[in-house]
Amino acid sequence: MKITVINGTEKHGVTYKLKEIFLDELRTQAEITEFYLPKDCPNFCVGCTVCFMDDEHKCKDAAYIQRLEKAMLEADLLVFTSPAYVFHATGAMKAMLDHFGYRWMPHRPAKEMFGKRAVIITQCLGAGGKSAAKDIKDSLSWWGVSSIKAFSFKLMSEIQWDKITEKKKRQMTAKLGNAAGRIKRIDFTRPARTGLITKLKFYAVRMMQTGLGKDNPEYTDYKYWKKNGWIDNIRPWK
Repeated sequence: MKITVINGTEKHGVTYKLKEIFLDELRTQAEITEFYLPKDCPNFCVGCTVCFMDDEHKCKDAAYIQRLEKAMLEADLLVFTSPAYVFHATGAMKAMLDHFGYRWMPHRPAKEMFGKRAVIITQCLGAGGKSAAKDIKDSLSWWGVSSIKAFSFKLMSEIQWDKITEKKKRQMTAKLGNAAGRIKRIDFTRPARTGLITKLKFYAVRMMQTGLGKDNPEYTDYKYWKKNGWIDNIRPWK
């Protein structure tokens, strides 16, 4: 099993501890590649649109983005982590996700994403963990990922791991341990099932791309869809 982890912060705090607890159950049978933001994607998307209109490899940050994408496409399981900052994912996580706008379904989604499985881990003091997870889930679902499990934790006491009560630590550890145990039983030789919502998004975009192609057969996104056979009878899921 190959796991790619995108950490929304370089800080080794509570989110890092929760991620480590989750991965500890999988290390013996997994090859794990980790990225830490912003170190591994230090720049903002500036909205130049070159990835949309021309070629993603011409992005000013392509060296970072293509390395991240290669690891994600090769992975069996994607893990995204982020503490909640003002009810949302970290700015570094948002900046990274912005760079992958060209991989949203209305543009050029990677067919490999339709069979991926993903886990999101967030935490907050009181509220905001779920909305932080949603920030990440929005991108994953529009990339084509259907199997997304989110685990959001409310600390309700301290934001330092050493000061969190032992009872709370046991609760969080048990939840993540159970989740990892279920993942260990998955047959990763078979892709995840593509859900109805993802298929409906795909067909809606397919209609849009068909129309755009009639007006401009040289349109970058249409040519991509046509090349993959998605305008015709081929689908990115099995």
